[in-house]
Amino acid sequence: MVQPLKGIRVIEHGTFITGPAAGMLLGDLGADVIKVEQPVTGDPFRAFKGGLYSAHYQAYNRNKRSIALDTKTAADLDIFDDLIRSADVYIQNFRPGAAEKLGAGEGRLRKLNPSLIYCSISGFGATGPASKRPGYDTVAQAASGFLHLLINPENPRVVGPAIADAMTGFYAAYGVLGALHERNQTGVGRKVEVSMLEAMCHFNVDSFTQYFSTAEVMGPYSRPSASQSYVMKCSDGKWIALHMSSPEKFWHGLTQAIDRPTLLQDPRFSDRHARIANQDDMIIVLREIFKERPRSEWCQRLEELDVPYASVYDSSEALEDPQAKHLQIEVRVQHPTMGEFRTVRSPVSYDGDRPLSVIAPPTLDEHRVEILRSLVRGVQKGEVKSPAAK
Repeated sequence: MVQPLKGIRVIEHGTFITGPAAGMLLGDLGADVIKVEQPVTGDPFRAFKGGLYSAHYQAYNRNKRSIALDTKTAADLDIFDDLIRSADVYIQNFRPGAAEKLGAGEGRLRKLNPSLIYCSISGFGATGPASKRPGYDTVAQAASGFLHLLINPENPRVVGPAIADAMTGFYAAYGVLGALHERNQTGVGRKVEVSMLEAMCHFNVDSFTQYFSTAEVMGPYSRPSASQSYVMKCSDGKWIALHMSSPEKFWHGLTQAIDRPTLLQDPRFSDRHARIANQDDMIIVLREIFKERPRSEWCQRLEELDVPYASVYDSSEALEDPQAKHLQIEVRVQHPTMGEFRTVRSPVSYDGDRPLSVIAPPTLDEHRVEILRSLVRGVQKGEVKSPAAK
């Protein structure tokens, strides 16, 4: 498996999702990610539903090693310092000011390792009137205008996964990669900062651009209307999604697939602009038609006529699809004590080499001995300064 970040060491002081997601993405690319956790309890996500190996924790912590350190004690702070001296990247997602209390502020760590790339993730940024507020996924989605695009006005409630958490981790890893590239040329480390608010505003760039350019405030149905996207229930109770986009050929294929060749002669549906203006009417028409056949039959008809479609799968179905199996999206590995670990592999392949190897998420402090041994070897080789040499 190609590992473009092999030889890069990342110290991740992350909890919950944003920091761990950033660390995981770098680990997926081959970095040696050492997860520093609080003794006894570890990352709070470990015990989300009891125990210390919850599914929530597993989701964002593969391809890492774990060591438990209480940096408020002198002995553990010495170990932490040696880890920093050996590192290329440090990641933390504490509230502003918390890292300094743990001995992990940028100024202190940069004295230990001037070439360190220091990545700080926050909810609302390091400064400003909201900087001290707790930042969580729903809060960031709401503050960035993104949640407004998801809420059904008739039944307002939060829906979907933790998009803001995951995307912030993605942007943090993206920033780290840029800093690593620059350091290869200059030898100088950088402080990489990303907040959940900034990440989600950028992720929501289409909505803001529409507002800046046309003064249109997009709502939950704006994008589906413009893209002509539909979800239809079939006779067997299963759902199918259509994304008709702008090419007319897709609509001509659909009218053939549903045996309604004259549908586009209706003035409400005669061109793209009419279909956007009358999408509610089109939904009513298509609903009745799709009730006539089971999903499998609709899939066959739509595929034969090159109509953009997909079955609306749940998580128990999606990876059983023949295309998902062909791409080997699901990967499995055995953890020495926790048994089989199943996950979704990194989507990035290099030269056709799929990243099929994965390391199961570590148990708390699982790699303490081997990490400490590597630091001792580093001291003996002169690669890492010993605590006594400070």
